[in-house]
Amino acid sequence: MAQPDQASAQLKQYLAQFAPQVRGRLLAELERLHALGDNSPRTEELIALLRAEFRGNGQGPERIGDPARVFFQPLEPVLIDSAPERANSGQIARGSLAPIWTLLKTELLTTMTREYVTNAGKVIANKPEVEKLAAGFQKKALGYLDGTLRTPEGSAKVRDALRMHTSSPAIFDDLVKMFTVFRAGGALAGFDRALPPKIGKLEGRALSDVQKQLNALKAKHADAVPFALTIVARRLAAPWQLMYLATKAVESKAAAAISATPYALAVSMVLDQIDDKRLLLGAALKNNRVTVAKGILKEIYAVETALKAQIELGDSDWGTRLRDLMAQVAAALDAEVEASRAEVGQLSHVLSSADLRPAQSLKERLAQAVQKGRTMIAEILPA
Repeated sequence: MAQPDQASAQLKQYLAQFAPQVRGRLLAELERLHALGDNSPRTEELIALLRAEFRGNGQGPERIGDPARVFFQPLEPVLIDSAPERANSGQIARGSLAPIWTLLKTELLTTMTREYVTNAGKVIANKPEVEKLAAGFQKKALGYLDGTLRTPEGSAKVRDALRMHTSSPAIFDDLVKMFTVFRAGGALAGFDRALPPKIGKLEGRALSDVQKQLNALKAKHADAVPFALTIVARRLAAPWQLMYLATKAVESKAAAAISATPYALAVSMVLDQIDDKRLLLGAALKNNRVTVAKGILKEIYAVETALKAQIELGDSDWGTRLRDLMAQVAAALDAEVEASRAEVGQLSHVLSSADLRPAQSLKERLAQAVQKGRTMIAEILPA
């Protein structure tokens, strides 16, 4: 026990060398890498130590104040809590906001940011007034960065400045996406308001109404369509039904025909949903939450079944990606089942039940069994 305690003490001593702001950025970076599957030695212990510090003093890493929150408010419908690298073209990572705000106030728009924070702080209780100030600052920031990012030199300058606050190149992409949302802010807000709070099924009248709203937005702000799709997905009782915007737009199940429709991106976003659930599954398995894992697995298989029913995937890019994702799911399950057997013997694992995946064909099950057999033989026989 002495050695681990000594190592922990050395970690605390090492962390104490840095300023709180630096420790906050370190925590954000470690959490980002951890979300991407980085399992470097002592990473979890470092995260735990840093989280305990910020919880203990009632603060959080790289916290932003109220004026900043109002500034970023238009992004709320498209923010996700995943790592920036996992944000698709219609999403922005919440974790990107603090580095972006620091970039604006310390590197790019120092004077304007300071003036905005001062003025907004004076009227923070007056919602219309502070939102008006935020809109003005958004416009100024947009004007500056529009000009800066148009040139390779300007983009390189912004990227270099961001590297002072994060090692994630994806935060630059979120910065660009942020200003796309600001540019189309009024139209996206109107689109958001026009949708019903909840859409039970994206079919019939509901589907045609959403398409009508999307078409109107696309006519004025085509680059904002991915964000509109994210907003739609969040209103759906079954988010995978987002694919209907593409699959029901043509009288064909051919992947090529569907990929040529205006909102074909919706299919890729549904595949992103499977990928997100795959990570949740891995976390549930790691923490021995079998019941939770079973529920996630059923959701994954339901989306897989829906995709196969709507699209003749074949060797399309969508089909290849779906097979890769399901192979990763299968690998995670195999590892869990093997670990379970090592502990309790040759018992049937609840997650390996065929009932969870009724849509899997006999041919697919046989192919999966053959592949497992080959893997076992390869492990047994010498190279």
